[in-house]
Amino acid sequence: MSDLTCKILIVGGGPGGYVAAIRAGELGLDAVLVEDGRFGGTCLHVGCIPSKAIIHAADSFRALAEPAALAAIGVTLPPPKLDYAKTVAWKDAIVARLSTGVGRLLERAHARSIRGRATIVDGKSAIAHSDTGEQRIVCEHLVIATGSEPFKLAALPFGGDILSSTGALALTQVPKTLAVVGAGYIGMELGTAFAKLGAKVTVVEALPRILPLYDEELTQPVARRAADLGIEMRCGARALGFADGALRVADSEGEEASVPADKVLVAVGRRPRTEGFGLERLDLTMAGPFIRVDDRCATSMRNVWAVGDVTGEPMLAHRAMAEGEMVAEIIAGKRRAFDHRAIPAVCFTDPEIVTVGLTPEAARAAHGEILTGSFPFRANGRAMTKQDDEGFVRIVARKDNHVVLGVQAVGAGVSELSSAFSLAIEMGARLEDVALTIHAHPTQSEAFHEAALKALGMPLHF
Repeated sequence: MSDLTCKILIVGGGPGGYVAAIRAGELGLDAVLVEDGRFGGTCLHVGCIPSKAIIHAADSFRALAEPAALAAIGVTLPPPKLDYAKTVAWKDAIVARLSTGVGRLLERAHARSIRGRATIVDGKSAIAHSDTGEQRIVCEHLVIATGSEPFKLAALPFGGDILSSTGALALTQVPKTLAVVGAGYIGMELGTAFAKLGAKVTVVEALPRILPLYDEELTQPVARRAADLGIEMRCGARALGFADGALRVADSEGEEASVPADKVLVAVGRRPRTEGFGLERLDLTMAGPFIRVDDRCATSMRNVWAVGDVTGEPMLAHRAMAEGEMVAEIIAGKRRAFDHRAIPAVCFTDPEIVTVGLTPEAARAAHGEILTGSFPFRANGRAMTKQDDEGFVRIVARKDNHVVLGVQAVGAGVSELSSAFSLAIEMGARLEDVALTIHAHPTQSEAFHEAALKALGMPLHF
């Protein structure tokens, strides 16, 4: 077995791992990345990117299938037809293009990569198992970026007609009936998409309402749209098992019922991917199932770092990327620390939800008196011209100095406003900074401007 030495060994080629390798290479550090799948990880191959492609296809198909909305703007079309095989091929082509691009970026940064599985020996070495054999890698710094995987339910083991989000995105045809277990962002995103593509969707959620991690004011427009799409909601219900084309569920009173389903999507969350890498050989302090890290992503072992989903919530690709970049820069000698205050979370439902920073409740608990301002899209000209004026933008700020603490929004396309919201918090903006910034008209971003004006008690258009 030959030895390979490097400055940084990165285990896992998802968003956190490959970004760490690229930045390390750009900074002149000798980096080796070991990934047992394809570069880009869950997000690129079976998560963020393919799901958004399917969501876009579903939105396009549904838009053509709503004649009343089209007739209102003077457009009449024959009923649309869906060739889902072509949809899947288009989705796969996007994934392949991006995955190839990641490989080229690694090469350009002179970061070495090994296709194989890494088994950690200690904090300074690992064995890479690949098709060409085994290779021992000795490093000065070890970065753990192994990501996460779908959480499994004992009553609904994956296989056959019981699908994880990975399996749902690999379907080659739209099921006639689909039961979704879990009304978090994954369940609601994919459930809504398949409903638009023609499936009869039933969502089963153990808690009293959908999207329980978001405040109810943000989720109400999503619930209304789901009802319009014919999605049946069974909140306060537990999934018991699946057999003979039916999902057995029990409500809060224990009364059982059957939900017809050709396929069952289990989307009850994700857990850290920690098994099979030899992590048990390291003296790591854990936070439940996650690796505990500080604000520099340093673990309890010297020169051992961890980034991304394996360290806990929020399990977001952009958080992992930022952490991977930061760790590479710290190893290169730069002074960095990670600030969690301005990490945007986006739910690509219909309508979309964005949250950055503190909610009103959390802001009151942390800072006492606050100011809030909310502006509805029904008063926004651009939203009206897009025939989609559901939702609002809400801004939260301290009362004493007007520093912006959080921004939340629900509406069509609000994911594209997330960077503006994050920038305001990252730069320590006050309400006056947002209010005095000229926002282009007509755009949905004006709702952000108007929300700040309203929080200051100076609304213009509402």
